[in-house]
Amino acid sequence: MIRTVKTENGMVRGIEAADPRITAFKGIPFAAPPVGENRWRAPQPAADWEGVLEAYRFAPISMQSVPGLGDDIYCREWHVDPEIAMGEDCLYLNVWTGAGKPEEKRPVLVWFFGGGLQCGYPAEMEFDGERLARRGIVVVSINYRLNVFGYLAHPDLTREQPEAPSNFGSLDQQAGLKWVVRNIAAFGGDPGNITIAGQSAGGGSVLSQMACKKNEGLFQKAIIMSAMIRSPYRAGGIGDPEKLDSAERNGQAFFDFLGVKTLEEARKLEAAFIRDRYEEYTREHPAMFTVLDNCFCVGDPLVLYAKGECVDVAVMAGNTEDEFHNEIPAADEEELKRMAGELLGERAERFLACPEARVKTDTGYAPVSGISCTVRSEFLKNAAGAKPRKNYYYSFQADIPGWDDPGTFHSVDLWFFFETLAKCWRPFVGRHYDLSRKMCNYWANFISTGDPNGKDADGSDMPYWDCYTPEHRTEMLFTGEGPVVRTNEESDFTKLIIEQIGEMV
Repeated sequence: MIRTVKTENGMVRGIEAADPRITAFKGIPFAAPPVGENRWRAPQPAADWEGVLEAYRFAPISMQSVPGLGDDIYCREWHVDPEIAMGEDCLYLNVWTGAGKPEEKRPVLVWFFGGGLQCGYPAEMEFDGERLARRGIVVVSINYRLNVFGYLAHPDLTREQPEAPSNFGSLDQQAGLKWVVRNIAAFGGDPGNITIAGQSAGGGSVLSQMACKKNEGLFQKAIIMSAMIRSPYRAGGIGDPEKLDSAERNGQAFFDFLGVKTLEEARKLEAAFIRDRYEEYTREHPAMFTVLDNCFCVGDPLVLYAKGECVDVAVMAGNTEDEFHNEIPAADEEELKRMAGELLGERAERFLACPEARVKTDTGYAPVSGISCTVRSEFLKNAAGAKPRKNYYYSFQADIPGWDDPGTFHSVDLWFFFETLAKCWRPFVGRHYDLSRKMCNYWANFISTGDPNGKDADGSDMPYWDCYTPEHRTEMLFTGEGPVVRTNEESDFTKLIIEQIGEMV
């Protein structure tokens, strides 16, 4: 086993994982601390160190609301520790490897956590990379700046550093990815076989990195989980970056809220004070997300992906069954017709002719999975473009046990893909573990070769998962009874919604 590694900045020593054949390296610095004059700057090079760095524990999480203080589902699920270390000095990454020597050139997964770009951290227990490492993958999880620390825009920043006026969290991810390319061979990884992956805002981060053409060649595959999010009933939405001038006005308003007039003054404030004031500010003002700065971010990543103006790689993408459903508001028959015509244009008549469109709920008509249809719409657009890629679509539909009867809530599939069910409080049973093992197998195969197919642990073939194309609209359904493949079974209603989103993105 590899226990000690020489990186570009110095020696690091890892620690055996629960399975001693795997070594975990936690808290390796990949950039200088973003504090003082480095606050709200692009990440700077990490300093060299003497001796051997003991990489045994996760580094502090990024500045954010203290986790584990609420009673929401995520505080029950994994944000459980209010005492977890937090600090502005947070640009560290973690590596899990089962390699015995550096020359093995194992495939590499680079993971970006989710949390709406406002919270989250690599130390979340569901992100343990050990099970993937047992399948021959070198797993890397990267921390990055969040909220106001990661996505502030301000006229002073634009004047002072026009090459990087915002999107510091995204630049952190990019810097971590470049570190992986330069250093991962020493951990037994292959710098020429890297998959970037993430869920929710982490999946959005994957899209953002794909949309940055400066990243060409840094990775070869991408996994986008629960992040292609658009509604068929309105333009724009989650993931559509804010224009720089608008983001700058928000930044100016926040400086006023802080009681400072200059960037120099703001950089001297305590990080905890900024964090607490940001929490207060966002109760009545917009939060800070990805900015259309025309440097790192040059457009809506979903639009650029659909047009093929992005890093050209194979993609696996999907969603959980119950997340991000959209409806037409409740109305009587005449009002429904009017709204359908207004929202859907020439498709309104086809829409109203579909039985699914007439299923009324407590809040409206025609509940559709905007995220599911967006993924498929994007894949079809890619297939029609000049550079079709191998794209794989999944839907997570397993039953989730627990007193809260949560359904397939946003993020629950993380337990399964990382095969970390044993860390969860929920009373999962054997078939859930079987499903998780197979999901992790599919994931590892895709990370390795760009094709998810292969054999289960007992040598039996898993259900064949084909690409999603116009000719073979293949969906992999991860159900409570196991993986189920469905091809060319989309209803006319679903096809209509896919078309609608395709024209809006």
